[in-house]
Order: sequence, then C-alpha cells, then structure tokens
Amino acid sequence: MGIRHIALFRWADGVTEDQVAGVAAALSVLPAAVPQLQAYAFGPDVGISEGAYDFGVVADVADPEGFAGYRDHPEHQKALGVILPLLADRAAIQFRLPDTPGEP
Repeated sequence: MGIRHIALFRWADGVTEDQVAGVAAALSVLPAAVPQLQAYAFGPDVGISEGAYDFGVVADVADPEGFAGYRDHPEHQKALGVILPLLADRAAIQFRLPDTPGEP
C-alpha cells in the first residue's frame, strides 16, 4: 500500500509568472533526483473553481519511509527554498493508497 502526498500552495501578493516558472523548474528535477518517488505531478490551478489554491503537487511513494526520504532529500529541500518565500498559505496531506483501485 503506497502513500500519496498532496501539497497546495497559495501565492503571496505580487508573485510573478517568472517566479512560478522558477517553482516549476525547481520541482521538475525531483523525479530524476529522488529515487523514492513512484509518481510525481505538479502544476498551476487551471481556474475552473473559485477559491482553489494556485498550485499543487502530488507525489506517490511506497511507504512512510519513502515519504521521509522524499521530504528530506536535498533537491526537495532546495525546491522548498524557492517555494516557501512565495507562499501566503500552504496545505498538505499524506494518505494511504488502496491496494486495489476503487478500494477505500
């Protein structure tokens, strides 16, 4: 049974498109750099729902140890160094994935 990590970001006032592109660039190196990642996706909100966060990250790992390896990896910490100064708000959750699709 795997673990899914979801992080949502709301940018502070004044964050530019170039800064968001810098976030995407920092995150784009992680799948190749962090061996614990089994699946990884990120991107800006597409603007379909009012009140949504501005940017999201989804990372799948095998187990809690894999999450810790991702969380503590130097490249992830480097990406956080780019992201954290831009944030007005952040939400995150980690939950267990079912062994079988459709299973709770």
